[in-house]
Amino acid sequence: MTRSFFDALRPLLRRLNAERTLSPGKLGVLSHLAEQGRATSSELAAVVQVSPQAISLAVGELERLGFVARVPDEEDRRRTWITLTDAGQQKLAQELASGYAWLDRAIAERLTPEGRKALEAAIPVLRKLGSEASVD
Repeated sequence: MTRSFFDALRPLLRRLNAERTLSPGKLGVLSHLAEQGRATSSELAAVVQVSPQAISLAVGELERLGFVARVPDEEDRRRTWITLTDAGQQKLAQELASGYAWLDRAIAERLTPEGRKALEAAIPVLRKLGSEASVD
C-alpha cells in the first residue's frame, strides 16, 4: 500500500510544483517564516531538511529576490534572524495559489461527485498521518 500511495502522489506533486516558479525547498522556507515570523539559518535547514550550505544558498537567493531579509539579533550580534518581507509574503501567496488553481480544476474536471467525496474523506486520514510523522 505504501508504494501505491507514493506512486499516486508523485505525479500530483510534480504537477503542482510545475505550476510554481520557486523550488519546494524555497517555498518551505517562505512558508515556515510566514508561520513563525522569523528563524535562524540552522532552524530553516532543520525544517526544510537540507544542509546548512544548501539553506545558505537558498536564503541568499531569496534575499537577492527581496523575499527575505536578514536582521541581526538585538541581544546577540552573533545571531542573525531571517524574516519574510512583504514581497516574500506576496510571492508565497502567488506560488501557493497557482498550484491550488491547477488542483481545483483537476478535481472539478476529472473526478465524479463520488470521487470528490472519497478524496474529501481521505483528508483527515492524511492529516493524521502527517501529524504523527516524526522527523528523524
